[in-house]
Amino acid sequence: MTKKMILLNASPRKNKNTAQMLESVMKGAQEAGAECELIHLTSLNYKGCVSCFACKRTGNKCGGLCIQKDDLRPVLEKILEADALVMGSPIYWSFPTGMFRNVIERLLFPILRYDLDEKTGGVSKYLDKKMQTALIYTMNVTPEAYEQMNYGTLHAPDQQYMQMMFGSCEVLNVHNTWQFPDYSKYDTSAVDVNLKQWYRDNQWPKDLQAAYELGKRLIEKAE
Repeated sequence: MTKKMILLNASPRKNKNTAQMLESVMKGAQEAGAECELIHLTSLNYKGCVSCFACKRTGNKCGGLCIQKDDLRPVLEKILEADALVMGSPIYWSFPTGMFRNVIERLLFPILRYDLDEKTGGVSKYLDKKMQTALIYTMNVTPEAYEQMNYGTLHAPDQQYMQMMFGSCEVLNVHNTWQFPDYSKYDTSAVDVNLKQWYRDNQWPKDLQAAYELGKRLIEKAE
């Protein structure tokens, strides 16, 4: 049976850094035999969790799927039927975009039960879904600034929650990305454009290759 991968672009731009990384992931997955769909979240009209708690009602029939019906609902349905999920987002003010956060809320919260799991002693789930997942973050900061600003600590919970709900989650960080076609047209005197260019010429191709290998690997590992 053909394996399926859903890719979500949580950037407001459909053809720049984050989208290009996801396209490279998709290429790797397709070459591994997967059927892929790349969805640009900026084209959808949806909100985050509205705290209706329908997914927590005793005897609810949600099955781990958010009950709210908007443009995100069919996307969530596709995710829960997929073998792999990859979400990509630029980092704005230390965090992924609001589009990314809203999906995380709507995807993960309905799966979580407030009951204890008698076997493990931990919290239980409404849906026992195993899926290969990954998060890709594109960002303006260098690896050194990433460490200094504790980005790893800030971003760790999303990876942990994805692992908790689906069994696995890889993270690919892409640093010091090229933001403008022509830096001379913007107020960027504090930016080391030469270093930016070096990253674009030398590191960016490696990042694209890492994304390609990630897509291929996720499909090969999918059950």
